Amino acid sequence: MLRIIIGVSILICLTFIFSLACSSASEVVVEEKIVEIQKEVIKEAEGATSPGKLIIYSGRKESLVGPIIEQFEQASGIQVKVKYGSTGEMAATLMEEGESSPADVFFAQDPGGLGAIANEGMFIPLSSDVLGLVPTWAQSAEGLWVGISGRARTIVYNIDALDPSQMPSTLQGFTDPQWKGKIGWAPTNGSFQAMVTAMRVIWGQEQTEFWLRAIQDNEPIIYSKNTPQVAAVAEGEILVGLVNHYYLHRFLSEEGDAFGARNHHLEGGGPGSLVIVSGGGILSTAKNQENAEKFFKFMLSTVAQQYFAGQTYEYPLVEGVQTDRLLTPLEEINKPDIDMVQLADLAGTQAMLRDLGIIE
Repeated sequence: MLRIIIGVSILICLTFIFSLACSSASEVVVEEKIVEIQKEVIKEAEGATSPGKLIIYSGRKESLVGPIIEQFEQASGIQVKVKYGSTGEMAATLMEEGESSPADVFFAQDPGGLGAIANEGMFIPLSSDVLGLVPTWAQSAEGLWVGISGRARTIVYNIDALDPSQMPSTLQGFTDPQWKGKIGWAPTNGSFQAMVTAMRVIWGQEQTEFWLRAIQDNEPIIYSKNTPQVAAVAEGEILVGLVNHYYLHRFLSEEGDAFGARNHHLEGGGPGSLVIVSGGGILSTAKNQENAEKFFKFMLSTVAQQYFAGQTYEYPLVEGVQTDRLLTPLEEINKPDIDMVQLADLAGTQAMLRDLGIIE
């Protein structure tokens, strides 16, 4: 297309020059007109080859995904604009904006946010070229969203006070009075709420409520998020914390093997061994759907997956990506057999947590 535009424009330019020469016009006029036509050629060529733009609503923090989004922008030439906030906030914003939303892509921290948008009919199906890049457990059954990286729920424990052999095999074991005042949790955290949603799916409402009340009786220490939990475990303020696996690896990368905490994956599996995916989908109102597809293909490329494995210590969802030496292989985690789509009822989980006085 660019060659055709330039070729036609040159022909027009030469024809115009010839006509001016035949009419005995001055050289100055000819030069001015040539410059004017050249500007039009450049303008048309740029319009024909412009890679366009992409607008992303991200429920993942800029500090985590900003660098890889910038790499996509540089590699593709696509102008990317990102609006950051929590997954819940971004989902609520999308539903409020409805058909007038400028967003092309929703990039969420967990399946709950993705499910909320999918249930509203706000996603379009992704192509098989995208869906075929990840395992079926890490995507929507209807192909409406796709996982980008994996995050395992784990127990972080103090290595001076505990040995893994002293750990219960499942989360139910932490209801024992021996753990009173020794447990940390972050009930407002999205991944914690995804785990509770998995409890509701696997155990049912009654057993989940029983577990939550029992943990409350054990007087857990409440944290706003996972990072301070891991730090508190290392300092001995608590003995165990209910967190995502990668927070520990960030501490280890900065402080080395002497850091006083490690992860333990529950042998008995269940909700405490849940592997959650972060991921995204293309909005039905997207004006840049082709660029959105390019975004997901890039995020599931070896380059981007290596970023998540090496920089944020998350699990890659494609093969051939090297992970941190201390990261438990995904296939060795006794993760529950649960469809990520079943984690969509975040609202029901939050209602339960409010009813029990765990969150406001």
